[in-house]
Amino acid sequence: MSTLLKPFSVRSELLKRNLRVFTPREFARLFRTTSDQSKYFLEESTKRGLFLRLKRGLYAVRDALPPEEEIANLLYRPSYISFEYALAFYHILPEMVYTVTSATTKPTRTFTVASKTFSYLTIKKEAFAGYSPTQREGRTILIADPEKAVADYFYFVALGKKAINERLNLSALDKKKITEYVKLFQRPKLEQLLHDAL
Repeated sequence: MSTLLKPFSVRSELLKRNLRVFTPREFARLFRTTSDQSKYFLEESTKRGLFLRLKRGLYAVRDALPPEEEIANLLYRPSYISFEYALAFYHILPEMVYTVTSATTKPTRTFTVASKTFSYLTIKKEAFAGYSPTQREGRTILIADPEKAVADYFYFVALGKKAINERLNLSALDKKKITEYVKLFQRPKLEQLLHDAL
C-alpha cells in the first residue's frame, strides 16, 4: 500500500484532517497501511523533506508546522507552558525568550527540534494545575495562567535552580491568586520568597 501513497496527496489529506503533528499509528490508521509500510514511508518522506521528525514516534508536516507552543505541548505529555516562556508571553518578563519552557510531572527533559529548544521541568502532581487552553494562531495550546507561571518560576528560584530576573513586572497580577498557587507546592521558603517579592 505504501508504494501507492503519493507525498502530495498524503500531505493534503493530513492537513485536511488537521493532523499537522501525528504518530505512526495515526498515520497507519488514516492511510490503512501496516506499521512497516508506515515506517518506511515516514522515514523516506522525512529524508526528502516532507516531514519533520520531532522525536521518536512523532512527526510533523514540515511546511505546515503548528505554533511552537503546540509542539511543546505534544512533545512531552503531560505538560503545559510555564516559567520564562509564559512570563514573556504575558509581558511579565519584557525580554525575548528563546527556549520554550514547560512544566511536567514527568522527569526533567530537553528536546531540540529544528534548532529550537524545548525544556521541561518537573513539578509535583499536586501543583500541576493553573493552566488552561488558549488560542494561538488558530490552534489550542495549554499554558499556565499568568499567576501560576509566576508561582512555578519562583518554586525553582526557591530550590536554587533559577535566579530571580530583576525585570519581572508583577504589578498587574492578582496577588491573592499567586499566593493560592504557591500553597500547592507546600514549601514555606517559597511562600516567604513570594511574600518578599510582592
